[in-house]
Amino acid sequence: MDELKSLITRLHAEKYSDADVIFLAGSVVRGEGTKTSDLDIVVVYESLSNAYRDSYFYGGWPVEAFVHNPQTFNYFVQKVDGPTGVPSLAAMVSEGIELPSATALSHRIKDRANDVLQAGPAQWSAKEIDNSRYLISDLIEDLREPRSQSEIYAVAIQLYSAISNHYFRSKGLWSAKGKTIPRRLRKVDAAFAGKFESAFEFVFAQGKTKDLIALADDLLSAHGGFLFEGHRLEAPQEWKIG
Repeated sequence: MDELKSLITRLHAEKYSDADVIFLAGSVVRGEGTKTSDLDIVVVYESLSNAYRDSYFYGGWPVEAFVHNPQTFNYFVQKVDGPTGVPSLAAMVSEGIELPSATALSHRIKDRANDVLQAGPAQWSAKEIDNSRYLISDLIEDLREPRSQSEIYAVAIQLYSAISNHYFRSKGLWSAKGKTIPRRLRKVDAAFAGKFESAFEFVFAQGKTKDLIALADDLLSAHGGFLFEGHRLEAPQEWKIG
């Protein structure tokens, strides 16, 4: 970690000398990094014409840089990450190590990130819960009939995100995506995480779908179970041409 701190401090001097602070975040900070991990950094300026994301190599490491000022940071956590229910930017800043050192601005940004995480996402409406129920129900129906292994895998991949997202959002919790899903599930509910991982392991290792169907059935039962009959999705009024 000391070597990484020195590396990011040099990066600050060479590439972002006008920036107020760099937050070093991601798997390397959490102690979960591997030899193929990249360095996730959030670079914060007092003033910036526009936010941007930059990908490059530095000191032998792949770097993903998210560059912001306070205004663009607030926009992203509210208007970009907020609607998805996945607090990617706020989480990076909250866990991030401030380099070369903490500043008044970095404290402000970190406090804002922590407030966002503490507040949680916007509560799902009954309609949003029903839309999620319908999505999962539709995918589960595709597993009930005999399918090729390839088709089973394709459906299960979609269910991995759909089920985990429903679990989090229906409980008013921040969601997760990709490889962060199992880690977050274990943190929130170890028992459910065990059932979740076991159900998908049976699908991908043995092609057996019974446990996955049961997992979805149990999850959706709290909101009325599987949903098909009577579900209706209205297109927005602005979806018109001519």
